[in-house]
Amino acid sequence: MGAGFRLGLGSMAGLGLIAAVALWARDPGWPVPARNIPLPDAASQVLRTAVQRRPPYKVAKARRRAPADSDAWLRKRRRFAASATKAVLKTAARLSVTLEPGRLGGVHVYSVKSTWPAPEHREHLLVYLHGGTYVFNAGVAGLKEPVLIARRLGIPVLAVDYRMPPEHPFPAALDDALAVYRALLRDRDPLTLAVGGSSAGGGLAMALLHRVKALGLPLPGALYLAMPWADLTKTGDSLWINEGVDRTLVTYDGMLEAAARLYADGHDLREVLLSPVYGDFTGFPPTYLVTGTRDLFLSHTVRVHRRLREAGVEAELNVYEGLSHGDHVRVADAPESRQIHRELGAFLVRHLRCVGLPCAGGQHRIPGPEVVPTRARTTVTEPGLGTASDPQDAMVLHEGQETG
Repeated sequence: MGAGFRLGLGSMAGLGLIAAVALWARDPGWPVPARNIPLPDAASQVLRTAVQRRPPYKVAKARRRAPADSDAWLRKRRRFAASATKAVLKTAARLSVTLEPGRLGGVHVYSVKSTWPAPEHREHLLVYLHGGTYVFNAGVAGLKEPVLIARRLGIPVLAVDYRMPPEHPFPAALDDALAVYRALLRDRDPLTLAVGGSSAGGGLAMALLHRVKALGLPLPGALYLAMPWADLTKTGDSLWINEGVDRTLVTYDGMLEAAARLYADGHDLREVLLSPVYGDFTGFPPTYLVTGTRDLFLSHTVRVHRRLREAGVEAELNVYEGLSHGDHVRVADAPESRQIHRELGAFLVRHLRCVGLPCAGGQHRIPGPEVVPTRARTTVTEPGLGTASDPQDAMVLHEGQETG
């Protein structure tokens, strides 16, 4: 009797194990217990303070933030643009950076220049594509990082104000980027050009180079990818592991997925010109990549780096402790932000061509002071990175979720 009971229990356990294995085969994942995420104690004090003051939205709330229709998308765009534009203009004035609107190749662009140009970049130009989930940051609102780069590197930046959905879905943004690049090729050595961007801008930069290569046009001398949106699908470990940890994007479900589908306009999200990580990277220029341990797009950046290396491309992957998506711009006074741009400048000096006198021998420097706080606050100094103000008075350009 007892032996039979034990056998019965063993049989039921065996059946339960079989059922569990069958379930795992259909959905090979596992639950993770609820946990508290501490502040990033290995990050700078400036970044820790910013994270403490602005933790992520709850995932459930973030999933409800997607606009319901085209009018709602446009209202949200206008609302975020109003606050971001004011911040950009104020910051550009503080940093002595000029913003000059114009047109090139029939596309609206901004020439962003520091009043302290660096001699090592006198013949270079960075073609910048802004982030914003392909929907946000039109006009001056998209110049957050170009202002920082122009001041910190002393390199002129040409920011492309590409068309966006809901009025202009894919491939309008790519067509605009290509038109600007073609126009530049008419009178510039392509090896004096760098192309780059953050988040959606990084994805668009890769798509542009895939398109340029397919057309047989010369590629630029370098590529800059900060936390690129390289895959419009929900693919990659960090989209699951960093859900609710990334304080900017929070989750793919909701705003990001809705923006991806709005931009794709019925196209397969895995098409190479939408999700460029699936393309052939053979022949791409040397690439400088940046991400953070809390970035929802950490896996996107890592996957692109692997694709580049597999194609034999020189690629430098920089992963910063505690950075969420876009924190290198949102918390611009953080030592991490300054170091990202310092090393980008050195990377471009090494890889972009100088037609005249050699330019690779000059020591790259970041002029200072960068940000003049409106009130005196506590400061944090790190060797080689200068002094960073308390982030409440620092240049946090845009604290909205739509920085992808």
